[in-house]
Amino acid sequence: MATVTFRDESATGKALDEFTLPDLPDRVSARELVRLRVREEVARHNAGPATRFNGLVRPLEAEVELNGQRGGPRRRVDWERQADIAERAFQRNGFLLLVGERQIDDLAETIDLTADPVVSFVKLVPLVGG
Repeated sequence: MATVTFRDESATGKALDEFTLPDLPDRVSARELVRLRVREEVARHNAGPATRFNGLVRPLEAEVELNGQRGGPRRRVDWERQADIAERAFQRNGFLLLVGERQIDDLAETIDLTADPVVSFVKLVPLVGG
């Protein structure tokens, strides 16, 4: 089993945020990796007291809150919906996926996490829509 660090980076390579997940399979597809990352960050958000979601894909409720138009009680974020949006964003070049120093171009690509345990997400545009 592999331990992987998921890192958000700016377009200039500056680390913005990161978290580590243990006990992942040694080999996974890029699609599974994106979905694992989104599922974990949504689970952390839903379990915690924060009202603002800070993840790969920002739900529409978070966008409204950022604009100062927050209304109603906090809603739980649906990880599957967010993961689907993240997949579409990847396919539209909304973010780059780097494993080690290598850019991943295809969500079907298999990744050996024992060889490259750092996975970086470089957001090229704000990813909103959930």
